[in-house]
Amino acid sequence: MSEFPYRTALVTGASSGIGASIVARLRESGLEVHAIARDAGRLAELAEKTGCIPHAISVEDYDALKQLTQEIPFDVLVNNAGQSRSGNIAKTTREDIDSLVDVNLRAVLQLTHLIVPGMVERDRGHIVNISSIAGHYAFAGGNTVYHATKAGVHSLSQQLRCDLYGSHIRVTEISPARVETEVFGRLIGNMEEAKRRFFDEYDSLLPIDIANSVTFAVTAPQRMNVSFMEVLPTTQVVGGLNFAKRTTPKE
Repeated sequence: MSEFPYRTALVTGASSGIGASIVARLRESGLEVHAIARDAGRLAELAEKTGCIPHAISVEDYDALKQLTQEIPFDVLVNNAGQSRSGNIAKTTREDIDSLVDVNLRAVLQLTHLIVPGMVERDRGHIVNISSIAGHYAFAGGNTVYHATKAGVHSLSQQLRCDLYGSHIRVTEISPARVETEVFGRLIGNMEEAKRRFFDEYDSLLPIDIANSVTFAVTAPQRMNVSFMEVLPTTQVVGGLNFAKRTTPKE
């Protein structure tokens, strides 16, 4: 096999933030990149800027994904699309649970299931899953369902390596901490307030940092699989211990 045998890539959640940066970096690496997102306008702008091929479809639209993956043999799949919500399990709605599971986990499983057989047949491919530190650590203030879905993506990444053992198909999980994207503005309904609260006084990661991490893994020599990468801001740590004071249970 040549040192860089990949020709085509599919990136989900590509209209902004991390996804758009990944599209741009993979295009710079010489790949034909197909970008999936729901926002047709932003995709058109991204296509004009990067030369990617836009597909204005939802990752929840299985039939559209199936048709696309049957038409194009993708060498690289970047499962980046994701959603989050605020609130713990007691404050989460049924609709929030369904939406997070559908986008963050079900769509990743379905799209991977559609693309992997072709990779196996060609004995060539690379699956990159964008997870989160929320899938590895429990911390107060995080959305329980979001944590659970990202833990599922982590488990999927591990099991895929077992499924693909002996082939030349690589699996990489990129697990970022806080990245300065629009997701925080959507969570609280005000991007300016989110910027003030979460970013102005912090050195957070930028989307290009995650895109560079993906590109490093994808363009690495074929003998090398970057299986897991946890990417943190220099001034952030994970984990921690909280100890609540004793209280009297309610009767």
